[in-house]
Amino acid sequence: MVNILLTSCGLESETIKSAFKDMLTKEPSKIKALFIINAVDSPEAVEMLPKCLNDLLKCGIERKNIFVYDLYGNIYNDYDVIYLCGGNPEHLLMAINDSRFRDRLLTLIDKGSIIVGVSAGSMIFADDMPENLGVLKCELDVHCPDKKRTPAGSFDKDRTEKICLSDKQAVLIKTAETSRKRSNYSIIE
Repeated sequence: MVNILLTSCGLESETIKSAFKDMLTKEPSKIKALFIINAVDSPEAVEMLPKCLNDLLKCGIERKNIFVYDLYGNIYNDYDVIYLCGGNPEHLLMAINDSRFRDRLLTLIDKGSIIVGVSAGSMIFADDMPENLGVLKCELDVHCPDKKRTPAGSFDKDRTEKICLSDKQAVLIKTAETSRKRSNYSIIE
């Protein structure tokens, strides 16, 4: 099962929040979430951390079950949700690759962990970044003005045309199968 939600601003709209909740396979109070902060490299990104943490809390995930992770320690558990915060996408992707978290993250995706990317945390899955995580075969822009946003709707997994997300949109990738090759791709808003 693959459940990926790539956003500009997290669970900003009711549609995105609802899509996230629909992915949950157990009661929110039982969910264990990994909160990855490695993209944070500026005061502005630091200021967004409470908002990102609040995304999970507003969905009913208990604070005691949200584990802040900097990619350089060992992970001994599987997590239901992996939340990748925004900031600097190059910095985040370098940390994922340097810490050897890449293989662990892809394994968690294949095991059905829900991935939520926010801004930089979404961009690392797109083809415009070297050594990206290989989920999208196209470029991904975030924080785009409404007039430049890509319209909502389904798209082919082999899409190469750039996706431009507004702050109220997300790329939703879901499948009931373990293979990422047969996922359903859509833009929601």
